Amino acid sequence: GTTVAKTPRQTSRTNDITGGLPRVAELFEARRPREAAVIATIDGYVFISPDSIANVKKNAPPKNNGNAGTSKRSSIGKDKRTIVIKDPESADYEEQIIPKGKRIIVFDGDFVRKGTPLTEGSPVLTDLLEVCGPQELQEFLVNEVQQVYRTQGVEINDKHIEIIVRQMMRRVRITEPGNTKFLAGEAVDIQEFNKENKRQAEEGGEPAEAEPMLQGITKAALATDSFISAASFQDTTRILTEAATLGRVDYLRGFKENVIMGHLIPAGTGYYKAQNVRLEFNTEGLDLEDEQDSHKLEDRGAMDLESLDKHLDF
Repeated sequence: GTTVAKTPRQTSRTNDITGGLPRVAELFEARRPREAAVIATIDGYVFISPDSIANVKKNAPPKNNGNAGTSKRSSIGKDKRTIVIKDPESADYEEQIIPKGKRIIVFDGDFVRKGTPLTEGSPVLTDLLEVCGPQELQEFLVNEVQQVYRTQGVEINDKHIEIIVRQMMRRVRITEPGNTKFLAGEAVDIQEFNKENKRQAEEGGEPAEAEPMLQGITKAALATDSFISAASFQDTTRILTEAATLGRVDYLRGFKENVIMGHLIPAGTGYYKAQNVRLEFNTEGLDLEDEQDSHKLEDRGAMDLESLDKHLDF
């Protein structure tokens, strides 16, 4: 009656898109994965150090018949392992500590790029941003979200995901304020940061330095410059109280706040830079009754519109 062997039976089940949505929410909210992977911090070859094993003599308990048990030797491994990554060009090396229980997915002698997972699991987004930079992180987010939908045959254009990722990374943290109005450690919008640095460059001042930030979509929506837009999303009482206490002014530059106030959205003819523009054609030296001159006027008007577009940064 003793079981000698078991035949594994593979069971199949159907999956749908809802099974991958928690992964999408995890990415867009920039949460730390439950099974976080250890990533390589530099490019180089992998050298896995052998586990330090201690041989311990262990006395076996007495047998049921009264005879003395035989002594055994057991191997006890340390709690952590070490992976060394060596750069063949610069001779630099980095040591990565692998916690106990993590399964290493690279082999001794493999060449890895920075950001490559060394263990099972998903990389932490903030670690990818620190090691690889914002460009690689943005590509990683787009590819990971697309992977969830493509497994179910859903085709989504990258631009829709890129818009969300852009909003997640639209703020930077000030490291060196220079002569700007910013404070060290302050989180500011990247457009405001570039505008202030441009002004300092024109005035001969010292520009500020900053590092990129990653925010989840919920936190990014609450950190918008428009308190009307933020209050319509979450924490309405707190946001309106803070705006009233600090005397903040909402300039209604976004879509959401203009829709709430019943104004035209800043797009097309509602774009604030185009509202007070008057286009005039130079008709000097042209006979408008002549058909050939009328075509010249149309061509001149098209050229004026092109220069207008460049001026308005459409």
